[in-house]
Amino acid sequence: MPVADPSLPPSTAAGDDRVHDVLIVGGGLVGASLAIALERLDLTVGLIEATPSGVMPAVFDERNLSFAEATLKALTALGVMQKIRAPTAPIERIHVSRRGDFGRTLLDASKYGRREFGRIVIARDFGEALEARLAELPRLRRYRPARFMGLGEEIDGLRAVRIADDGGERRLFTRLLVAADGTRSVVRDALGIGNVEHDYQQTAFVTRLRAGRGPDGTAYERFGNDGPTALMPRGDRHFGLIHCVARKDEQAVAMLDEAAFLARAQDAFGWRVGRFLSCGARSTYPLVRVLAAALTAPRAVLIGNAAQTIHPIGAQGFNLGLRDALTLAELIADARAIDALADCGAAPLLTAYAQRRGDDRERTVRFSDGLARLSSNDAPLLRPLRSLGLFAIDRLPSAQSHLVGGAMGYRGDVPALCREPRA
Repeated sequence: MPVADPSLPPSTAAGDDRVHDVLIVGGGLVGASLAIALERLDLTVGLIEATPSGVMPAVFDERNLSFAEATLKALTALGVMQKIRAPTAPIERIHVSRRGDFGRTLLDASKYGRREFGRIVIARDFGEALEARLAELPRLRRYRPARFMGLGEEIDGLRAVRIADDGGERRLFTRLLVAADGTRSVVRDALGIGNVEHDYQQTAFVTRLRAGRGPDGTAYERFGNDGPTALMPRGDRHFGLIHCVARKDEQAVAMLDEAAFLARAQDAFGWRVGRFLSCGARSTYPLVRVLAAALTAPRAVLIGNAAQTIHPIGAQGFNLGLRDALTLAELIADARAIDALADCGAAPLLTAYAQRRGDDRERTVRFSDGLARLSSNDAPLLRPLRSLGLFAIDRLPSAQSHLVGGAMGYRGDVPALCREPRA
């Protein structure tokens, strides 16, 4: 009698715990959110995570995440916002200016019938909320700690995926493989999807900051030649500081003591919240735009930073990535509503995903990249144009409405969960 090859799935997938409808590589912000969004469907979902149980991924640190209104609606519908235990902070106003230019733009949520444009959530607190919600998903299969090792052949509509965990290397099988493993995605590389990079030659220093005046619901973005300096209101009555410096100055700035660093950040930002008094530990992040050449491959899709990593100016990165995840979940749900056995990795579904994400992705990347380049260009001829632009936006309702819609996450084909009323 011939012996079955254990590396291959059986002719029928029923009962084989190696077989998944959806297999997500990456348990960070976007990957975990997708796993939660898929829970309401009758699917076998696997989540491959690099960190062991009880250990938070490095991405869940002291960074300040700006959640647009659309993001808040979706995360509330998914039961995640209710799990956040630490206080969050509303963004009631957005103040934009540039050092050396006259004029400024002030967006006020109350003028648009809103209490807030969004909220600031600390990445660590969000990570804890995601973990609490993931723990409630009875059907989710979590592989942790585990590493993606590569791809195998496609057999009977299933893509083979090699992983390594405490038990050694083994194969899993999935109808749809989701790359949610970040900017330097190994899954993207294994799929043979190239990318286009642009190094802004900037490094962002991120920390918690205490100032003479506490947060009042205003988020500040102050542009300079080396990039923006932003202050975000936090729920702990501190500010979240993002201070961008030229890459050539990164080491020198990293060596500054607290007083000297605060003086540098104060000089870049100004005195709108009084004197900068103290700050916490500083983290650094090189700013590089990375755009995948394609969003899909046979039985595979890219979401979040694996699909696009953008400049943090305008705070759109996670909001864009979450819309990737929600759109994918919505398309799968729509297909399963028509046919309960619909194939999650079918080519028409992936084509629809790429089409639906195209406009939102293109417009958000163009906005982020254009603003980053224009605001840091010190050409004398651009100064009056920038000042005129800030002056005009502050006084033209149509221009403000365009910015506000994007800031709240309503850009392109918005997933249904982003439009649901908040609980």
